[in-house]
Amino acid sequence: MGFREQIIAEEGSCFPGKTYTEVVLEPAFNEAKQQLLGPMMAINKAHLIMLLQENLITPEDAHAIANAITDLDLDGLRKCTYTGEFEDLFFQVEKQLLDKAGDIAGNLHLGRSRNDMGIAIYRMTLREKMLITLGSALHLKEHLLAFAEEHVDTLMIGYTHTQQAQPTTMAHYIMAVVDSLSRDIRRLIAAYMNCNRSSMGAAALTTSGFPINREKMMDLLAFEGLVENSYDAIGGADYVGEIASCVQLAATNLGRVTQDLLLWSTQEFGVLKVSAPYVQISSIMPQKRNPVSLEHMRSLLSSCVGNASAVLTMIHNTPFGDIVDTEDDMQPYAWKSLEILEKMYRLLAAVIGTMEVNKEVLRKRTEGSFATVTELADTLVRTDGLSFRKSHHIVSGVVKKALEQGLAANEITLPLVNEVAIQVIGRELSIDEVILQQSLDPEHFVNIRSLPGGPSPKEMERMITDRKLRLQANRQWLHESTEKCEAALQHLDEVITEWSK
Repeated sequence: MGFREQIIAEEGSCFPGKTYTEVVLEPAFNEAKQQLLGPMMAINKAHLIMLLQENLITPEDAHAIANAITDLDLDGLRKCTYTGEFEDLFFQVEKQLLDKAGDIAGNLHLGRSRNDMGIAIYRMTLREKMLITLGSALHLKEHLLAFAEEHVDTLMIGYTHTQQAQPTTMAHYIMAVVDSLSRDIRRLIAAYMNCNRSSMGAAALTTSGFPINREKMMDLLAFEGLVENSYDAIGGADYVGEIASCVQLAATNLGRVTQDLLLWSTQEFGVLKVSAPYVQISSIMPQKRNPVSLEHMRSLLSSCVGNASAVLTMIHNTPFGDIVDTEDDMQPYAWKSLEILEKMYRLLAAVIGTMEVNKEVLRKRTEGSFATVTELADTLVRTDGLSFRKSHHIVSGVVKKALEQGLAANEITLPLVNEVAIQVIGRELSIDEVILQQSLDPEHFVNIRSLPGGPSPKEMERMITDRKLRLQANRQWLHESTEKCEAALQHLDEVITEWSK
């Protein structure tokens, strides 16, 4: 037996080959039966309703096909194994419909193709997963706002370039996280709107000679609009690319915050204490409280970025048309990235909601830090009419001398400041000890920074109130969008059930 003959003997001489089945067809079938069967049946129901309403089939035929649809054993389909008898789940469902209704069931495919149907299935699957992910994102936002509200007066040092920068509050930091998350939510909503558009009626790529109603299909399936150009409907993959881009950025943003939380949980920082349900002990070191929930989060968010990146990489340099690169092999990566992001939103919400903050350590660290000296420089501009650069030069010298003498910021004295001032501008300053100490007080520093977006408690309270209103609006949109999709699917079920009686 020759080499070619030996391979044929092992692989088989007809479709599907053994290895092709193992590495491509069977995994795709298993994904489809779990993820895609529901949307596939919804499209079958909607298409049947549209065909009858457009007088493309008779009521008798519609009744027979409706009976076949309602008689399908969907649980059995979800549990079945891939045999190779049918290329994919679509043909297996079609064969069962033909067995139940006879040849007339073939008319369910009038004016459509696996191309436009497949893209609609993917879009419906993704929109459902996006709504779930957005729900968890809003859940996290609610917990972050509650945490910020609790820590409006919690002083802490803000960092730039990983070095102590200026006094701020825990609320100020968390509200920055809230606003970053809010942008991620806006991007995901925009991606949802671009995803939730109907490809049905594009057929293979040029629409159909049958007068089907694309707008009716759009409405029945709760899509927000049409992908109007039929070539674009089956060839454009940017709807999933946009989702992947949004998920990738959202996971990256969340990962940066997680890294901060992990750092602040160290004994050296001593800022955060992760609640007992989210820490693990060491098998050998009795003192350990390992905040592994945050470690897992960081790791899984990286895997989320990787899955989203895989989507974009698989689309890259593919032909602009119907092609498997953007379909069965690629879609699961998008689903997985959304699934991970959704779970990480929920996990972080739980950790944040139960976390303890050592306010006293943060305050003492802030009071002893030189992070306040920006305000001393600003004060010299106000009291002595100096340019900010000249004032900066004086304060820089004060800090240098204080460090040489082993002084903390709150131990700086007026004689020390004047000593440096004489060296720089040739005279003493007009500020007194009271003004000096006020300018070095971190609470004063925070309170007077009340410009929009600043850390002052009053400004933080305003921002929290505003973000709560936006959260409420987001929740309303989510409720309406979810309800619209669910109502559409319920309507399809009710109509087909009625027709099958």
